[in-house]
Amino acid sequence: MSLTVADAVDYKGHPADKSRTGGWVPAALSLGIEICERLSTMGIAVNLVTYLGGTMHLPSATSANVVTDFMGTSFLLCLLGGFLADSYLGRYRTIAIFAMVQMLGTCLLAVSTKLPQLRPPPCKYTDVTQCEQANSFQMGILYLSLYLIALGTGGLKSSVSGFGTDQFDEKNEKEKAQMAYFFNRFFFVISTGTLMAVTVLVYIQDEVGRSWGYGICSASMFIALVIFFSGTKRYRYKKCSGSPIVHICQVVSAASGKKTAKLPSDISLLYEDLPEASRIHHTDQFRFLDKASVVTEDDYRQGSFMMNPWKLCPVTRVEEVKKMIRLLPIWATTIIFWTTYAQMITFSVEQATTMERTIGHFQIPAGSLTVFFVGAILISLAVYDRFIIPLCKKWRGEPGKMNIMSASFVETTNDSHYSSNVFDHFLSTGFTNLQLIGIGLFLSAMGMAAAAVVEVKRLSVAKKYNETTTLPITVFYLIPQFFLVGAGEGFIYTGQLDFFITQSPKGMKTMSTGLFLTTLSLGFFFSSLLVSIVKATTGSSDKQGWLGEHINKGRLDCFYGLLAALSFFNFGLFLLSAAWFRKKTVKQAPETEIIVKESTIEEKC
Repeated sequence: MSLTVADAVDYKGHPADKSRTGGWVPAALSLGIEICERLSTMGIAVNLVTYLGGTMHLPSATSANVVTDFMGTSFLLCLLGGFLADSYLGRYRTIAIFAMVQMLGTCLLAVSTKLPQLRPPPCKYTDVTQCEQANSFQMGILYLSLYLIALGTGGLKSSVSGFGTDQFDEKNEKEKAQMAYFFNRFFFVISTGTLMAVTVLVYIQDEVGRSWGYGICSASMFIALVIFFSGTKRYRYKKCSGSPIVHICQVVSAASGKKTAKLPSDISLLYEDLPEASRIHHTDQFRFLDKASVVTEDDYRQGSFMMNPWKLCPVTRVEEVKKMIRLLPIWATTIIFWTTYAQMITFSVEQATTMERTIGHFQIPAGSLTVFFVGAILISLAVYDRFIIPLCKKWRGEPGKMNIMSASFVETTNDSHYSSNVFDHFLSTGFTNLQLIGIGLFLSAMGMAAAAVVEVKRLSVAKKYNETTTLPITVFYLIPQFFLVGAGEGFIYTGQLDFFITQSPKGMKTMSTGLFLTTLSLGFFFSSLLVSIVKATTGSSDKQGWLGEHINKGRLDCFYGLLAALSFFNFGLFLLSAAWFRKKTVKQAPETEIIVKESTIEEKC
């Protein structure tokens, strides 16, 4: 039995010794970084809108857009972090550098919230239009700190989980089991960090001071970094393998350069240089990309065959890009969910600031209402894991019923082979990843509909008590929208992650995670765009419109209703996309051997 890991090295660059490197303990040392990243990102995001409105005196819609732009940028920068980790820095250096960047950002944010020169003077009015807004210098310092944190988040999110899995050898059954345990603990750590952020950290920000809350984030990241560096000699390191983004660009470049080339009638004439075990067989979709594999005279130099990856790509590389393209309709229809999610940490928190939040002598911080959101995620996953899956397994144990149900299920669908596979999968492991995504989209649409109904009630109370700072309506009216969207995230997050990882080609697994994270980014950016469009079309210089200076004077219920309608429409598009995805056809090509003779090419099959 080998004492080293084939594709990993130690900190000196030597083959990694299994007995001295890797395993559960080194992997666990990176979890502190993940806790602190969640603590910083979520602790800032869920309570930032109250600081922007209450301290910086920004209008309601502007405050919401600052938060969603911050979150959208954080997730978009995951692509940059992943590219640097895969191509140049490696995951260890990426984590170290970007953790320092985030620590610097939270430290600067703590300073900006502490110094009175970096915020406008306090204002006694509840209407922010009568208060002095933060000037460009004060907002500049705030933006600098926020986007340093976003940059740090992007680098960390793209590398921490991957670096943890690098510590295990998938070819070793014992270590493979440990890796599964690590993933379970990793999700628990994310949930723990989020819960601490929306409860303890938000309370400290509101009751002790913003600077204390953000200072704790910075100090925590410093401690996590010290712990992370302590394991340097025990880590396993994977060599940079190149970014899948480059491979995609090569295929597009090669296909574009040969757009006038004629595709052969026999697909076995297309170029392929990978061994049979690593090949992906040719498919009929997106045939224009096949031109990247057409061998022409331009692929020869001085009578010798010269393979330039920017001008000629093997069929397998082309098929990898095709598989990624097939994911795009599902990818596009999951973006709207994260737009509804954005409302939970922006407008829903603003709603909470206007409502009665006291229990006895204790006042619940407005940002801490998101604890119901996190709770819904954990409850929905627990119910699915402990009740739905065992029920499915028990149902499968009754063969008579299963056969009857399976037959009737197949009869009502066009693709009987796919249908029976889906049904068997449901009985053995619960819902498929596409079904989980669909459930999440439907629940989020229902959540927005519930939010619109609750806002109608809140606005009716606001009209009666126009000058009252805190409206006599309990904040617990907001629980349904937090719970429905939170439960939706529990399903869609696991469904999306599983879908993109399992359906993407082996050579582009890191790209699949980036594709998943871009749905979050674009969802937040779309929220900012939608808010700006609604504000511009429904308001004017003498009219606030649906969204504007203060939510008590707007029509947030109409905005929520619009989001609910968009969500239900998007749910229908998702169903169509899922039906199209499962009907893709695969055409297998025979093995191709290319023999080069002077200036001609002979194909053998």
